[in-house]
Amino acid sequence: MPYRTVLVGTDGSLTAARAVQRAVSLAAATSARLVVAYVGDPATGRQVLEAVAQQHADAGVELVHKLLEGDPADALLGLAAAEHADVVVVGNKGMTGAQRFLLGSVPNKVSHQARCDVLIVNTSARD
Repeated sequence: MPYRTVLVGTDGSLTAARAVQRAVSLAAATSARLVVAYVGDPATGRQVLEAVAQQHADAGVELVHKLLEGDPADALLGLAAAEHADVVVVGNKGMTGAQRFLLGSVPNKVSHQARCDVLIVNTSARD
């Protein structure tokens, strides 16, 4: 069955942009709706999501933005359920050091707890 809804999280970083690009490509290839989520400060989130919309305006996909608060992995998992996502796209790199130790790895938590497919994009690869 083809994907109908693709969910991707972004924090506006270069590595997150790689995950978003992969999600856009996947949504376009499967004619899926793309839900782009930002978890954190709403003011920053609006800027990040607007930049994503402008960058991918010509991608030919229905793009929906969501601003969320809380733990990034929990927020993405909750949104995946609410949006009936068929696949969640996350990057393999994000937080590092103490932040990762305290909060855990978003890709790890999402991949273990999601009730749909999960695509982990190698966002650390050099082009």
